[in-house]
Amino acid sequence: MAVDYLVIVVYLAGMLAMGWWGMRRAKSKSEFLVAGRRLGPAMYSGTMAAIVLGGASTIGGVGLGYQYGLSGAWMVFTIGLGLLALSVFFSARIARLKVYTVSEMLDLRYGGRAGVISGLVMWAYTLMLAVTSTIAYATIFDVLFDINRTLAIVLGGSIVVAYSTLGGMWSITLTDMVQFVVKTIGVLLLLLPIAVVKAGGFAEMKAQLPTEYFDPLGIGGETIFTYVLIYTFGMLIGQDIWQRVFTARSDRTARWGGTVAGTYCLAYAVAGAVIGTAAKVLYPKLASPDDAFATIVKDELPMGVRGLVLAAALAAVMSTSSGALIACATVANNDIWARLRGVVRPEGEQHDEVRGNRAFILLMGLAVIATAIALNDVVQALTVAYNLLVGGLLVPILGGLLWKRGTAQGALASVAVGGLAVTGLMATYGILANEPVYYGLLASLAAYVVVSLATRPTDAAVLAAWRERLAGRAPAPENATETVSEQVPAAQ
Repeated sequence: MAVDYLVIVVYLAGMLAMGWWGMRRAKSKSEFLVAGRRLGPAMYSGTMAAIVLGGASTIGGVGLGYQYGLSGAWMVFTIGLGLLALSVFFSARIARLKVYTVSEMLDLRYGGRAGVISGLVMWAYTLMLAVTSTIAYATIFDVLFDINRTLAIVLGGSIVVAYSTLGGMWSITLTDMVQFVVKTIGVLLLLLPIAVVKAGGFAEMKAQLPTEYFDPLGIGGETIFTYVLIYTFGMLIGQDIWQRVFTARSDRTARWGGTVAGTYCLAYAVAGAVIGTAAKVLYPKLASPDDAFATIVKDELPMGVRGLVLAAALAAVMSTSSGALIACATVANNDIWARLRGVVRPEGEQHDEVRGNRAFILLMGLAVIATAIALNDVVQALTVAYNLLVGGLLVPILGGLLWKRGTAQGALASVAVGGLAVTGLMATYGILANEPVYYGLLASLAAYVVVSLATRPTDAAVLAAWRERLAGRAPAPENATETVSEQVPAAQ
């Protein structure tokens, strides 16, 4: 394993080095939180694919393939569909808003009264997303170094917190590009063909496994529908995803770069399911489906290649973890803490804002590591995160983009009713049940429509300003003061 260890150590050292480089580049709030809104198509596509394809998509996707066969691709497939829908239908308008958070978008659309409540829901989602990614370090580091769970979480989490705190979105963007390349080589170009060959090829896989393993709908229609509700719609509204959209240098970059990333996700989904199906042939009696990835990597890959593929799994986890962490800190600082204090920072204090956001990343990072140590069940934590996100925020966000009659009162009612309904239904039916997100979403929609129609329409001046920002005709507040980003060449 010496060569494999060397590959991993070099990879982790590179992540920290990029954090240091990013610190030197992030000199303003815009540079620190959204990479100066200057990413070109290639870098935007790579970083977007990296953040949405995390540990759940890699380790979990292979596990679903092991359990259900080719239909195990549906979870990651619906993530790709969500990213495609976001890119084609909404990303251009989102990029033109020139905001930092989803709550700021809601304030613009509804007149400045939705921020704190929506911020709390989004903060809970991003925190739990970061926690689930951090818990996954335990599995990977256990395979790599045979160390205990707590030490693995602290080690992996500390590296992510370090480079995220140092350079913000620039560091995360650079590390995500490396992680994208490592995942592509490790999973798609190496593990996929090797796993199929080791299993005897597709003909042998079909001979060894039941026919339902090759049924595209074998996982079940209700499960697929739930995946669409949670993951496809979750991709449309998550702060971690929107914050990447904000990094695009133009609406065209956001649209086409995101389309490329979404298509890549579809291919990654199929690859994970095929790898899991091959693992079922090779190891038919594993204790847990989630052990399939680590087992096939550890037992079937040659030295050096094994280290690269394990680095790919680590890359998947780190990209999602860092993206969720900066999103969590951005929401906590800009949507909750600043609003509760009633602080309006004077223009021209970008360096102070960088320090404040850097401090929040460090604080949220420590909270994420502590929470990850305390929790054990990744699936339950991830389900809670997405149920809260979709049940509480999907309707007011999409309603604001699509229905001009929606009002601030309707949005607040939708967030409150949807969030409370999802929470109560999870307590009644169980966290992993499908009913909470079904009924919570319906309750949120009903509250939004009824209260919006029962209250006065949004002020015409607010809607006019909103339309100007959506069209990209109104200057963003940062443009008047952030001259540093103008001196930085666009990233390709």
